Amino acid sequence: MNFSKKTLPNGLRIITVPMKDNPTVTVLVLVAVGSKYETKEINGLSHFLEHMCFKGTKKRPTALHISHELDSVGAQYNAFTGQEYTGYYAKAAAKHAPLLVDVVSDIYLNSTLPEAEMEKEKGVIIEEINMYNDLPQRKVQDIFMSLLYGNQPAGWDIAGTKENVSKMKRSDFIDYRSKFYTAPETLVVVSGSIDEKEILKLVEKQFQSSSPKKGGGKLPVSEKQDMPAISNQKKETDQTHFVLGVRTFDAYAKKNAELKVLTGVLSGGMSSRLFEKMRNKLGICYYVNASEDSFTDHGFFSVSAGVKNERLVEAIKEILKELASLRDTLVPEKELAKVKDYLVGGMYLGLESSDSLAEFYGSQEIIKKPLKKPEELAKEITEVTSLRIRNLAKEIFVDNNLNLSWIGPEMKKEDMIKILSFGK
Repeated sequence: MNFSKKTLPNGLRIITVPMKDNPTVTVLVLVAVGSKYETKEINGLSHFLEHMCFKGTKKRPTALHISHELDSVGAQYNAFTGQEYTGYYAKAAAKHAPLLVDVVSDIYLNSTLPEAEMEKEKGVIIEEINMYNDLPQRKVQDIFMSLLYGNQPAGWDIAGTKENVSKMKRSDFIDYRSKFYTAPETLVVVSGSIDEKEILKLVEKQFQSSSPKKGGGKLPVSEKQDMPAISNQKKETDQTHFVLGVRTFDAYAKKNAELKVLTGVLSGGMSSRLFEKMRNKLGICYYVNASEDSFTDHGFFSVSAGVKNERLVEAIKEILKELASLRDTLVPEKELAKVKDYLVGGMYLGLESSDSLAEFYGSQEIIKKPLKKPEELAKEITEVTSLRIRNLAKEIFVDNNLNLSWIGPEMKKEDMIKILSFGK
């Protein structure tokens, strides 16, 4: 899975990833801006702008012109907004690579941001926010982020608030795009069955007019915690959905390999510890997931589940026992080997398509991590030892680092704080 990288004179970065015998090609444009680059007054603008870029360009005046052209070649296409970057992509049969470069670059560079469409799209985004609010297993993640980071960009919803969305103006989009959508902050990844020289020519031509100025920056995340913390949104539901987690490391930390393996021990498939304990033995939930998330200046580990309201406390205590066991006991070598094979195998299976490989390299480069090939990451995973996992667990699984958010019945704060303990 070799790749090539080139930086143009205006600062634009291009990564090409040739995939022998792959019938598809993916064009992915990433820009280093997301909700963490916003102020409170314009929270949600990054996400709204992503929507607006599909509403027409000078060459393709309406959203229908864009969708019709891509649909006509059987393309898959979409966009996404995160805390630290925004992406636009299209994937189709390899012979359509020139068209995909043309359309995706046009959307990114030349969107006209029509005001009439903006007013209609406000309703769409408000309904998107309403949809997330009605999905407790999704909404509880936002509540957890707010608990961790409070009133700063990392703690705000990526989609913003309905009030913010309602009052946004076209000038806000124009100013924001001019400030952040610049060549040095932009990365183009093209993967699949490609002629790299031809693709480079196409991308250079399309992006030659992109502004060479550096984009606006973001404020660093501020973190401080000296005791367990909880937050609750009261809601009448049949289940209580919760997230239990701890603060960890940023995306550049060397300990992320063992954190990934630790997470795999807990939640790597149906033979993992949490699935076996919570679902198979206790029958307490349908889903239980452990995950690790890292950003440029912060990170966290969390476990999420949905349980019967009356069994919330029991579920939390059982999860804490499983986390504590990693701190107190070495993972057996046989189990560790299984988890490593699961993680490495899953990584390679997930990189069989051109879009997944584009995202693999793109997500590393856009936040300026050292670009690593899959085999390099696989080597890091296989080198993790049980002792390194236990040392990591001792570091992060401490009482004062615990955080709990849930949606469901209201509980006494003092009672919930008391159960947030790993014990001796």
